[in-house]
Amino acid sequence: MHVQVGSITLPGPVMAASGTAGYGSELAPFMDLSQLGAVVTKSLAPYEWAGNPAPRVHPTAQGMMNAVGLQGPGIEYWLKHVLPDLLATGATVVCSIWGRSLDDYRLAAEQLAEAPDGVVAVEVNLSCPNLAGHGIFAHDLELSAAVIEATEACSRPRWAKLSANTDRTVDVARAVRDAGAEAVTCINTLLGFGYDPDTLQPVLGAGGGGLSGRAIHPVAVRTVHDLHAELPDLPIIGVGGVASGWDAAELLLAGATAVQVGTATFADPAAPSKVQDELLDWMSERGIARTTDAAALT
Repeated sequence: MHVQVGSITLPGPVMAASGTAGYGSELAPFMDLSQLGAVVTKSLAPYEWAGNPAPRVHPTAQGMMNAVGLQGPGIEYWLKHVLPDLLATGATVVCSIWGRSLDDYRLAAEQLAEAPDGVVAVEVNLSCPNLAGHGIFAHDLELSAAVIEATEACSRPRWAKLSANTDRTVDVARAVRDAGAEAVTCINTLLGFGYDPDTLQPVLGAGGGGLSGRAIHPVAVRTVHDLHAELPDLPIIGVGGVASGWDAAELLLAGATAVQVGTATFADPAAPSKVQDELLDWMSERGIARTTDAAALT
């Protein structure tokens, strides 16, 4: 079951994705978190943040849109009051961070420098579309690289979470790798918008939001495929519309080293564990010993 992502060995190939697994042990009643590859926290800033106005989520035909706006208690509060319960479950933890500026990211990294060893990596969220005031960081090569450089103080491996809302994803991936990212996570939500049929007003309080769920899965597979073709030595964590073992297998075939399960968790809180079991069955049936061997089958 073990998977190597850069310098880190994870206990399994499937993780609970950022934004859908909470900040702590919320999913523990539904599965053994210690058996997952990791629990990736909802993105945290170096300060408390209120997020966007309601309504924040809206169902779509094959998923959902959200504009939560990165609400969170801040890293220092999380370290003291939330992380201990999560680590007590035996979970491997990856902390996702965000900021509105380079200084925000730098401060977030500094606050994580003394985190317990159970926090094995930092996922640097460069791609959330739900915060007003700046464009998506992951659409800019130089800015993305600068954020990765600014987060070096976290003293643990960094994964850059990238966006498929641009045709420059491969170039951005190359830039963040050169800036110090050990891996990239692809993809985040796609930009979406919807109207209420009765009020004729936007369905989300912030206006637009991020589309996630099964509808975006082919986009995730394509992005992983294109990144792996251009940067075959860069570890990729595939995420986007994974709700079954086969969905996860497709990302491995495209070149991912590990996968994350996100929106499916809203429908079934045990989805990450079930997807991992189905994926391991699929690998066993085909005699695949390591996730990285899957891409060679295509």
